[in-house]
Amino acid sequence: MLVLLESLGFYRNVRIGAVAGVLLAALLYVVRTFELLGPLVETREYPLLGPEAWFLLLAFVLAATFALLVASALTIVEAIRGARKVSAEDVR
Repeated sequence: MLVLLESLGFYRNVRIGAVAGVLLAALLYVVRTFELLGPLVETREYPLLGPEAWFLLLAFVLAATFALLVASALTIVEAIRGARKVSAEDVR
């Protein structure tokens, strides 16, 4: 199993996905927290925590989801490349 994960570059893809997810979440959190696109009309109440804490939790969920999406896409692309390489070697 480890050989398969290494041949697909899975660990590299997970690191790339994690960095991409954290950067996207941090960017959107900063835009929302500092109202860089202008103030929002606040009609909601945020129970227990303020809006910054709720958006921090949402940023974590976004980072994890986007990291999984990027890592999966990169792994699928690598699997397709590997399959094409193997089939090209079989033809010869």
